[in-house]
Amino acid sequence: MTTTVLLQSWDEAHLLRRSLPAALAQPGAEVVVVDNGSRDATGKLAHEHGARLLRLDPRRSYAAAMNEAIAATGGEAVLLLNADCFLAPGFLAAALPRLAEPKTGSVAPKLVRTLDGERHLDALDAAGMTVDRRRKNGLVGHGRPALAYDRPGEAFGADGAAALYRRETLADCAIDGRVLDEDMARWASDADLAWRARLLGWRCAYEPGALAWHVRTYSPSTRAAMTPADRRLQFRNRYLMMLKNDTPAALARDGHRVAAYEALALGHALLRERSLLGGYRDALRLAPRALRARRTVQARRRACVPLGLEVPA
Repeated sequence: MTTTVLLQSWDEAHLLRRSLPAALAQPGAEVVVVDNGSRDATGKLAHEHGARLLRLDPRRSYAAAMNEAIAATGGEAVLLLNADCFLAPGFLAAALPRLAEPKTGSVAPKLVRTLDGERHLDALDAAGMTVDRRRKNGLVGHGRPALAYDRPGEAFGADGAAALYRRETLADCAIDGRVLDEDMARWASDADLAWRARLLGWRCAYEPGALAWHVRTYSPSTRAAMTPADRRLQFRNRYLMMLKNDTPAALARDGHRVAAYEALALGHALLRERSLLGGYRDALRLAPRALRARRTVQARRRACVPLGLEVPA
């Protein structure tokens, strides 16, 4: 299976100095550095290491940049990779056989936290991604010891720091030619894609043998350090994700959990984080496009055999 690695850098040459050689060391992979409007040495590093360079200028959102990179490249398998994620030797050798399994559209690797690609922590970053019955997306195993989650299994989806997809799956999930929702820009766009893939009958395999180290920017353990704008974006994107992907049957099962969480979220916004209140307005403004995308996804869903597990039990 031919493989393309899309390594996006956003003024992250200091990280690319380690993540690019690690990606290039994966046998048989074409590595494309997606230079998203960088003003640092990103382009120079790509040339020095002999990697293909896709220069985007002006800068796009994460989702728009990855959509352009997916459209401009080939490869039967596509690894969406962030510059702050460092692949271990044998990463693709462990992940690709799982991707070849029937109806497996993606592979979630084992991510361990690191400070900079050299100083690793004894803490799991993610063993896949989940959307729980409150419709809150999260990281499986985040903060557990690094040796936890050492058995292969199934995941809801792969975290966007390092997510291996079949190109066929990405094409199936694309709406109006776009794989990732550009209205979501960045946060939770990976969870949205994973949910959509499941609705369309694609599984995600968790493979701990595919190991990488990741500098986590946004997580339960780092949220307090994020800007109010980023927290608001994550807050509103949850509603866009639900509008597009949720099903009446799943909501009937989980409506009480969703309602309870909504009450807590509103109370938190009113009492402690008023900057989040604008997320409601933002979600309403973008709702018509989300509902149009929903109609497209649901029409495709009726034409396939769904997994029957849209959100975790």
